[in-house]
Amino acid sequence: MIFDIAPTELLVLGAVALVVIPPKDLPKAMRLAGQWIGRARGLARQFRSGFDDMIRESEFAEMEKKWKAENERIMREFPPTADQAMLMAPVPQDDLAPESEDALAMAAEMPVPEPAPAPAPKRKPRPTTAKKSVAKKPAAKRAKS
Repeated sequence: MIFDIAPTELLVLGAVALVVIPPKDLPKAMRLAGQWIGRARGLARQFRSGFDDMIRESEFAEMEKKWKAENERIMREFPPTADQAMLMAPVPQDDLAPESEDALAMAAEMPVPEPAPAPAPKRKPRPTTAKKSVAKKPAAKRAKS
């Protein structure tokens, strides 16, 4: 907790507030105190997250150094064969075919396909109102009524 206030200390603060602050101003004072506590917690949260980010970044940098050192050790221990070295070598920019102006012009002239029309929304079927069957009164009851 940010202020580490025990419940008994909180009760003492409440009692002092009741004595010092008139009852009609007490809600305003409590609202103001709540706002200040919220701001203090927000600042503490911001500082804590900043410190956590710095620690995390330093841990990542340290892990990256370890991985790089381990990778270099493995590469020294097991040098790549000629085939592997050829596969790992970067491709020179001169070997890449430059895009011709004709290809660019053709791409610009190609029509853009229109998006497919959205499907019509499905209508919910109307609930069918089934006619309620009216039970007929038995002949004996009809005669009585």
